[in-house]
Amino acid sequence: MSSLARWCHRHRLVVVLAWVGLLLALGAGVGAAGSDFGNSPTSQDTDSARATALLQQSSNSAAGKSGRVVWQSTDGKITGPVAEKTMTEALEHIADAPGVAAVTSPYAPDGRGQVSKDGGTAYATVAFDQNVSDAQIDHVKELATAPESESLRIALNGQAFTVNPEPNAVADAMGIVLAFVVLLFVFRAVWVAALPIITAVVGVGTSAVTVILLSHVITLSDTTLTLGSLIGLGVGIDYALFVVNRHRAHLTAGMGVADSTAKALDTSGRAVLFAGLTVVVALLGMLTLDVGIINGMAIGAAVTVVLTVLAALTLLPALLGMIGTRVLSRGERREHAGRGSGRPGLWDRWALRVQAHPKALGLTALAVLTALAFPTLALRLGASDDGNLPTTSTNRQAYDMIADGFGPGFNGPLVLAVQAPTTADKAAGTRLVTALAQVDGVASAEAAPMKEGQTVGVISVVPTTSPQSAATSDLIHHLRDDVIPKAEQGTSMKVYVGGVTASNDDFASVLMGKLPLFVLVIAALGFLLLTVAFRSLLIPAVGAVLNILSIGVAFGAIVVVFQYGFGAGLLGLGSAGPIESFVPILVVGIMFGLSMDYQVFLVSRMREEWAHTGDSRRAVRVGQAETGKVIAVAATIMVCVFGSFVFGGMRVISEFGVSLAVAVAVDALLIRMVVVPALMHLCGRANWWLPRRLDKALPRVSVEGPADEPVRPRHPVREPQTAGTRD
Repeated sequence: MSSLARWCHRHRLVVVLAWVGLLLALGAGVGAAGSDFGNSPTSQDTDSARATALLQQSSNSAAGKSGRVVWQSTDGKITGPVAEKTMTEALEHIADAPGVAAVTSPYAPDGRGQVSKDGGTAYATVAFDQNVSDAQIDHVKELATAPESESLRIALNGQAFTVNPEPNAVADAMGIVLAFVVLLFVFRAVWVAALPIITAVVGVGTSAVTVILLSHVITLSDTTLTLGSLIGLGVGIDYALFVVNRHRAHLTAGMGVADSTAKALDTSGRAVLFAGLTVVVALLGMLTLDVGIINGMAIGAAVTVVLTVLAALTLLPALLGMIGTRVLSRGERREHAGRGSGRPGLWDRWALRVQAHPKALGLTALAVLTALAFPTLALRLGASDDGNLPTTSTNRQAYDMIADGFGPGFNGPLVLAVQAPTTADKAAGTRLVTALAQVDGVASAEAAPMKEGQTVGVISVVPTTSPQSAATSDLIHHLRDDVIPKAEQGTSMKVYVGGVTASNDDFASVLMGKLPLFVLVIAALGFLLLTVAFRSLLIPAVGAVLNILSIGVAFGAIVVVFQYGFGAGLLGLGSAGPIESFVPILVVGIMFGLSMDYQVFLVSRMREEWAHTGDSRRAVRVGQAETGKVIAVAATIMVCVFGSFVFGGMRVISEFGVSLAVAVAVDALLIRMVVVPALMHLCGRANWWLPRRLDKALPRVSVEGPADEPVRPRHPVREPQTAGTRD
């Protein structure tokens, strides 16, 4: 690593120009090719997937998007002459608009079911051509909402009219600004604040255009870019900060700029590389789940982390060479020279406090962590819909109007695909419709007429509860386990429960089933990596357990805010609802990597001191004292960056922002600064025990460079017993 740092330092202008050229070249490629984001199918081998496949095979339709125009009268029935005339004229204009294939009006004979029983709400279905443009859809929106008045409320929803919030550039920039302010306040040097941010922004910018080009090769979700920026900015600033902080320490000790840069990269740079690789391994480990939407997000995030690490190891040394000693504040050398062995700083005093009272502080911190993770037991996966949007959204207003007029289940009907090849099967399908209508939790069940020769029918089942309700999920399982098997007995009929609501429920069930195993695999991977890095069994075991606890805190945070709805309205995040199914899986991978980062930086410094002195108590205290400040600052920066994404207007990204911001803060300040050192003080020399055979079998990885492998003294250094070291 030192040779790489020296080369980048000597050829600093070439390195900087190479990064600028790479960014411009990739940007030109994006300008020429554009993007090709798309969502992979979320269902796997599930009942709803089979229903969808069956209906697609039996349908010759090539229809495009569709949407609903919903209206509600505030002073009478929607079938009144004034309301009917107004909306009929509007629907006629919509039918004649470019890009519209068909309009089903509630005032037409085939649309009678589109008026609520109380006559106060109605809706029309608008089907668009396959090649409809966004401008044509926007024109239809204008035509649909034009008749709105005080007595006539109009709102839109459905696939065609769904408005996906754009990423909030102001909120994203706010995280960077806050990170700069934190760095400037702590280190009192402009370049210390600027360098980590410049490095991270270049890394994230390069990765963003790379991911856009990658979308032409593999299927990537449209949220991949935002998620990558969220992770890349957080880890990129932190990684650069660790290197810059070590570089500053060498400079204040009198080392030259070139030597200091090489030394910083040979120590903290190695830790950055190891930490970055653990994040990448954790992200790519999600590919084993074989879920399309998660695969794309994991690959995109991994690409971002790789490029941010590369920027920290090449671009940052070049920039450090350009600015020279200006990375230090003016009075820093004089302050360092005059400080000597004076009054210990904040983190020195805190490390002494933990050493003196490990049991009390450790148990208190564990109790707080357990309480924060407790809501995880109520975690319920699902998918957000229009019902979770802010009440100011037209999609949310249409959702509420439909629920008021037709019942909450009308927003998410179940679509049953009925394979009935014989006449007897068709009769059984008719009996099934009657049986479905009598099931508790079913508001209505209706079969679409089957044409002559058709062997696949469709039954629409409207639940009495909303699509996100746990009762709706219970109904789906009741139909599959009890009602449908009973109807299929003695026939060759096959019935599959599909539709968006059932697909979301199936996807949540698939991921919930894989989540525990994935957490255990991630914990085992962390144990293995830390064992190799620190030649210990106890430290990796503690780290694996605490990683699971920090993940539990992340889950607890999103359950409280998004599932219970505490504070969601104040943050502009809409109403309470289930957690997006793929969020916990990604949080597990991301938090594993971030937790490993702090563990590596903390324990590697402890191990370096242990290798020099052979005194475990001193090693733990010194390691905590010397890394406490930078870990706290790094965590604060991550909280700022992750927290800024909460206000971006995208519910999924907000869930990531809340969970990661809370978990990182708790992980750094409670787990790494209290629990880990407290346990290590209690365990003493056992922290560094590793069976000799295993020690010989494991590969040797020097996380902090050659400095962490000196020859230990024959007689370990002993410190005098100080007052108050017992609990």
